[in-house]
Amino acid sequence: MKTVITRSRRLRGTPFTSRLEKQGVKSYTIYNHMLLPTTFSTPEEEYVHLKEHVQVWDVSVQREIEITGEDSDKLMQLMTCRNLSKLKVGMCYYVPLVDSEGGMINDPLVYKLENNRWRVCIADSDVLLFAKGIASVKQFKVNIFEANVNTLAIQGAKSDKFMSKIFGKKINDLKFFRYDFFNFNNNKFLISRSGFSKQGGFEIHIDNINAGLDLYDYFFKIGKDFNLKPGTPNHPERIEGGLLSYGSDMDINDNPFECGFDRYIDLESDIVFLGKEKLKEIKKKGIRRKLMGVKIETNLINLSAEIPIFNLDEKEIGKLRSAAFSPKFKKVVGIAMIQKDLCKDLQKFKLKLNGNYVFGEVCNLPIV
Repeated sequence: MKTVITRSRRLRGTPFTSRLEKQGVKSYTIYNHMLLPTTFSTPEEEYVHLKEHVQVWDVSVQREIEITGEDSDKLMQLMTCRNLSKLKVGMCYYVPLVDSEGGMINDPLVYKLENNRWRVCIADSDVLLFAKGIASVKQFKVNIFEANVNTLAIQGAKSDKFMSKIFGKKINDLKFFRYDFFNFNNNKFLISRSGFSKQGGFEIHIDNINAGLDLYDYFFKIGKDFNLKPGTPNHPERIEGGLLSYGSDMDINDNPFECGFDRYIDLESDIVFLGKEKLKEIKKKGIRRKLMGVKIETNLINLSAEIPIFNLDEKEIGKLRSAAFSPKFKKVVGIAMIQKDLCKDLQKFKLKLNGNYVFGEVCNLPIV
């Protein structure tokens, strides 16, 4: 008997789900109370295709929280340890959101759409409630809501050529972490040069779903010349690239120093944010653990929970948090939280899989 997950308003698809199912999506995960596709063929086949061609990903689960009003700048800065004072209209920043203890709440891309108008494209956690709670306590004059926006990502080696065929050569002038508006069939789309892969690409933010569906269908009408396929964020590719996944690699119990986000933490200027004093304490004392890459001498792993990592003397030195088989390295690669004094390249370790020890080594991120 096949097990299924019952859909409801608490667990919904996206405007593109019916098209994905016609295209043969094989599996989903749950992300922000929505269905995120995870495979159409195998992660290994999709890894190779992503590096050689181009894919369309439905990442509408990446919900977009809009914050507007005269106190919106104060609220945005209060939520993140990154200094937002230089963020201008037309730009987006990758920002760690932290709580009063310096714990990671989320790691979204933040877009400045206009003066006093921000959009926060979130990973898998309830940032809407976090923002509303702060605004309520501080009595900020802001409006906070989830925008009716769905996102398609165009990722892969041929993404520039593919997008220029549709939107014109001007789109290739778009710099990394910048956005602009582009037209298709008399409809305007906000497009940023960003995405959850190291192969390059774009994210298309769609507020007119009928126009978005027409665009999606057009992609596949002209996509044969580029070997276009539907795809998903690719686990082995993003692990190799050191792209962290909130809820898998890190969560509220980790701080941004442990996650390697030192360059996004401003403790020197006069900006005010939650957890600033706590992060100063953490920096002064030093961290005891850090996220690192790992390579494991096996070609199969099923990771549904953290797996303890031991040194060769049987002492626990960390936890494996994400892992996948890498076609590049012909072994499993992963991301693990490792004891700080053992965060050394080529540090040997072992862990138990199916009752037997397998061996591995620590490496830096990205994994090369």
